[in-house]
Parts: sequence; C-alpha cells; structure tokens
Amino acid sequence: MARKIVIADNMEDEVVAEIKKLGDVTYKPANLMEAVKDAEIIVVRSATKVTKEVIAGAPKLKAVARAGVGIDNIDSVACKARGIQVINTPGASTNAVAELTIGLIIAASRKIGKAYLQMKNGVWDKKALVGNEIQGKTLGIVGYGRIGKAVAEKARALGMNVIAFDPFARSDQHTKIVDIDTLLHQSDVISIHSILTPETRNLFNKASIEKMKTGAIIVNVARGEIVDEDALYDALKSGKVKAAALDVTANEPYKGKLLELDNVVFSSHIGGNTMEAQLKIGSELVQRLREL
Repeated sequence: MARKIVIADNMEDEVVAEIKKLGDVTYKPANLMEAVKDAEIIVVRSATKVTKEVIAGAPKLKAVARAGVGIDNIDSVACKARGIQVINTPGASTNAVAELTIGLIIAASRKIGKAYLQMKNGVWDKKALVGNEIQGKTLGIVGYGRIGKAVAEKARALGMNVIAFDPFARSDQHTKIVDIDTLLHQSDVISIHSILTPETRNLFNKASIEKMKTGAIIVNVARGEIVDEDALYDALKSGKVKAAALDVTANEPYKGKLLELDNVVFSSHIGGNTMEAQLKIGSELVQRLREL
C-alpha cells in the first residue's frame, strides 16, 4: 500500500512530481488536521508549524521532513516521544545564505538601502551616503557551522579578517575561535549564523550590545529571536550600532519600529530563496525520503 504523504507548504513542481513517485500525496491541504489523520509523512518548509496538536492528530505518522535547515517549526520533543523521525536538508541552501550574508554586509556598510530610498523619493544627497569598505575589517561570525564557514571563506576573499564564536567548533587555519566577549570587542561586523536555543535566545541584548565596538554592524540571517529587537533599535538610534541588516525577525512578516530607521537593511527571510538552492533542497529532500 502506498505511503500517505502530506506536503503542507509550497514546493517546486519538479519536487512534488518526484515525491508523488514515493507515495500517495496530498498537496497543500486546506485543512491540515484533516489531512494528517492517515499521513505517514508530513513535508513542510518554514510556514507550517508541526505542533504537538498536529502530531497528536496523526496516529500513523512516521516522519516529518523539513525542506530547509531550521527545524524550530517542528515540535521535536513530541516527535521524539512518539519515535517519529525529523529530517531536514542542512547543506542544500548553504551557499545561497552565505551569498546573501555577504550582500547584506556590503549593503549595510555602503548604505545601499538608504541610497535606494533617496533615489526613489527624488533625493540626491551623496554626503549622507558616505560608507565604509569591508576590506581589512574584522568579521565576527556567531555560529561556525556550514553557513558560518562558507561566509568566512567568501569574506576572506574580500579581504576581511575573520574570527568566530561557537562553543562546539575549533579554530582552523583561517579562523580563530574566540569567546563571545572577545568577538564583541573586536568585530567591525558581526554576522549571526547560530541556531535558536535557550542559550542563544536574546544573545544580543542591551548588555551584550554595549560590549560591541561603537559603530559596528550587525547582520542576522539565522533566527530573529537571537536579537533583542528593542535593544537593537535603541543602539541604532544612539549610534552605538552603525547599521543592521536583517533577513529574519522574531515575528514575520515584520511590522515593528525598526522599519522607521534608515540604517537598517531588510530582506524577507530569503536566505535560501534562490532557484539553485530550491532545486538542491528538493533533490536532497527526495533522497532523504527515499531512505525512510
């Protein structure tokens, strides 16, 4: 008998077609709770939350597959209690996220967002757009995993010095692992790539931001909850933090007060949102599902 598979979020047509070869697929059901009643596999991206209630309503569930890296939209504790596998595609979007990170670093350093808005509004004010070069600057990477290492490689190619904080990583020939306070004190740009845990939630708060270099830049392409947005707002207003570039926020879509500031560059959680990455994610996802 064919396995019952529920694909809850948008997927590329080619990926859906491949998954349909593996079982009886329900694609983007209007009523998720109804659809999962006899599901053996649930496939999600970041939009659908696989809560304990969803899991409880799926008595035949054997696996939850996340097309992407983070699994914080899946109740892993509830899955573990039931012996349900949780799988993801951690390597597929690495380069896409790393490239976006470099773009955001440059955008924040060169005030590209502000320049764009001025041009759109008929303003020509070059004096207000004096930025900084990144060559020779120190990049502090928080979370030195796949993406952090890819960012480090690209940053070094652009002439940046790289240090990193990660309790589970070791220094390599190019990047020195330091404690968080050293990273805060020494970095001209801080780029966040850690997962969200109780230890990293609000890691960047009023106290830690105060330890940063005055005029440093914060880039977050990881999880919004790692940064205390009220503390960041105050630091951007005061000039303690020169600029920020945020692909993620605690609540999405974001409608908060950081939008008032012209020294913040935003993107809408698009780190892995390239054609190339989506095809890689789909390919890796299908392979993982075949192995179940």
